[in-house]
Amino acid sequence: MSEETKPQETKVEEKSALPTPPTSNVFALFGGKKPEKKKEEEGEEEPKKESKKEDASAENEEEPDIHFEPIVKLEKVDVKTNEEGEEVLFKIRAKLFKFHADTTEWKERGVGDVKFLQNKETKKVRLLMRRDKTMKVCANHIIAPQYTLKPNIGSDKSWVYSVTADVSEGEAEAQTLAIRFGNKENAEKFKEWFEKAQEFNK
Repeated sequence: MSEETKPQETKVEEKSALPTPPTSNVFALFGGKKPEKKKEEEGEEEPKKESKKEDASAENEEEPDIHFEPIVKLEKVDVKTNEEGEEVLFKIRAKLFKFHADTTEWKERGVGDVKFLQNKETKKVRLLMRRDKTMKVCANHIIAPQYTLKPNIGSDKSWVYSVTADVSEGEAEAQTLAIRFGNKENAEKFKEWFEKAQEFNK
């Protein structure tokens, strides 16, 4: 009985000694992939491609051109400044102050362009000043020959003078004004044109 069992033992040992074929896990370690998984992955990518095609076709669809007519039609209105019949003789930037007798203090009227405007028909010259941004009038009066520019104490770039009828607020009003410029040269130019305007208004 011992002799018959020996060949069987050697056969088992020979079978165990044979190398086993590598599994798919071994190929995966070296970058290999299972062919079945590739097919599955390819099958998963196909619906993604189809969804991209659907998105592209949706983008290519033309949007409807919708047009609405306005309920109220507004007509163009020309805004008049009451300067249409006048010529600008001189324009310069300045800051204007008004003296309030009740409180005995100076209050700022505005900053903007001050202009000497000559009427094309009468040749009379008035001073007009509008505030920046709002364009609200802060000075509007004829440069009468009796007006006198006086240097502001302690400043060589500003003047003080009194007017008998300024209509910037609607009604004629006597005011004492101070006008200040960026430098002495601009102040001198203003005085020069102020005196020229007085000559036109004689």
